[in-house]
Amino acid sequence: MSAIFHAGISGARGRMGRAVSAALDAREDVVVAARFDRGETPDLSLCDVVIDFSTPDASVELARACAARGGPALVIGSTGLTPEQEAEILEASGSVPIVRSGNFSLGVNILIGLVEHAAQRLDPADWDIEVLEAHHRRKADAPSGTALMLGEAAASGRGEDLADVRSAPYDGLTGARQTGKIGFASLRAGGIVGEHTVLFASDDETLTLSHSAIDRALFAKGAVAAAAWVRSRKPSLYDMQDVLGFRQA
Repeated sequence: MSAIFHAGISGARGRMGRAVSAALDAREDVVVAARFDRGETPDLSLCDVVIDFSTPDASVELARACAARGGPALVIGSTGLTPEQEAEILEASGSVPIVRSGNFSLGVNILIGLVEHAAQRLDPADWDIEVLEAHHRRKADAPSGTALMLGEAAASGRGEDLADVRSAPYDGLTGARQTGKIGFASLRAGGIVGEHTVLFASDDETLTLSHSAIDRALFAKGAVAAAAWVRSRKPSLYDMQDVLGFRQA
C-alpha cells in the first residue's frame, strides 16, 4: 500500500466535490483532513494536497494562499478561468506543485493525443475541424474546458496557437467558412455528464473522434490519482499528460 497522505477538498459541497469526497473515502491510503467551500477558512497545514473543484475566483484565492505558505500541493479542476487568472495560477506554481486540467479523464487525455496527431497529418487546406460538446444545464462556461483543450491540441498539431485560428460562433449571415479555422459548438441540456466530439471534414470524407462520460465519478478518480502523484513533486504547473506519463519530464 502507498504511504498515507492527507487531502483537502475545496468546493466540497458541489457536485464534483461530493464525487471527489466519495472517491477519497473509498481509498485506504488517504485521510480527508479538510472539506470546505468558498468563504470558509480551512487549516491548510493539515493537508498534503488539496483537490479544488470550486470557481475560478476561489481557485485563484486558494492558489495564492498555498503559494504564500509553501504548500499544500494543489489539483485544480475549475474551468472558465480568464487569462489573468491562469497567469496567477502559473505564478503560484513557482512555489507549490499544481496539477491543473479541464478534464481528469484517462479517455479524454488519450483523445487529446489522437486529435493532435490527426491534425498533424490532415492538410488544413482540405480538412475543417469542428469541436462539439454537450453538458448538463447547470454548467456555467462554454465552450467547456475540455473542448478548449481539444481545440488547443488540434491547433498545436497544425503548428498554430488556438487564439489565432479559433472561429467565431456561427450565428446569422456569417458567409463561407474560413479555411484553417477551428470551430466550436456547445449544447446545454438536462443532466448530460459530458460529450465531446472532434470532427475532421473534407469534401470527400469525415473523421470523427469522440468521448462520452457516463458517470462523473471518472473525473473524481482521475483527480484523486493526480493528487497522489503531485504531492511529492517539485513546484511547477502540471497537467494530466504529466500525471499519466504521456509527456516526458
